[in-house]
Amino acid sequence: MTIDRLGPVDPLGKYRNVSKTTRTSYVMGKDSIDVSEEAKAKAELLKAEEIVRSSPDIREDRIAEVKKRMEDPNYINDSVKGMVASRIMDMFGV
Repeated sequence: MTIDRLGPVDPLGKYRNVSKTTRTSYVMGKDSIDVSEEAKAKAELLKAEEIVRSSPDIREDRIAEVKKRMEDPNYINDSVKGMVASRIMDMFGV
């Protein structure tokens, strides 16, 4: 028994006639983003927080001012003592 082909002699012939592909030109577009007002506000807060954390805890200018005042014997009087005492009591909740 023999089986004869049904159809063209070369069954792959129609697939060999492939035309060349052409390159498509791609235009690079500019990327852009939109930042919400809420994100901008949070970024400003984070920047301010970073500045506060990086600043020293001790204010040298204020310390120098207090030392200068303490050298003056007339500075420490009853009103200053009373003010310091009341602030200490407020701090401890007394």
